[in-house]
Amino acid sequence: ENLRVAQSRQRRYADVCRRDLSFKVDDHVYLKVSPMRALRYIGPFKILKKKGEVAYHLELPPSFSGVHDVFHVSQLKKCLRVPEQQTPLEGLEVQENLTYTEHPVKILDTSQRNTRNKKIKMCRVHWSHHIEAETTWEREDELKAVYPALFANLPI
Repeated sequence: ENLRVAQSRQRRYADVCRRDLSFKVDDHVYLKVSPMRALRYIGPFKILKKKGEVAYHLELPPSFSGVHDVFHVSQLKKCLRVPEQQTPLEGLEVQENLTYTEHPVKILDTSQRNTRNKKIKMCRVHWSHHIEAETTWEREDELKAVYPALFANLPI
């Protein structure tokens, strides 16, 4: 009996932070993906039907053939804009675990950061699936270890 009272009390505390998300059939939603940087949501995708209380069957494009088409409500975000304006999916290879890989396209600039004990070479990198304004500064030694071909045609 005490265990049941404690469970209901804990459920009440947890429900304060939760919000009820529910969608209707034919609504459009964004799907959450987990890249290291860049897009967090792709889509919008149309909801075909509701499966249970918290799962939805989505209409995915043929390029997502390896991805299961039923998603938990926590992976979805309501589409508030016009569904015709879609995130470009060309060249975006989404794996079964809803991630995609990015690779550096080119190095735009280099600089050197001076710390007390050493000098660190930094590179401004343009990544795939990004516009050129969304570049990042990365350590040169880490980039050389992972992407040595990127430095093959770079002047020394």
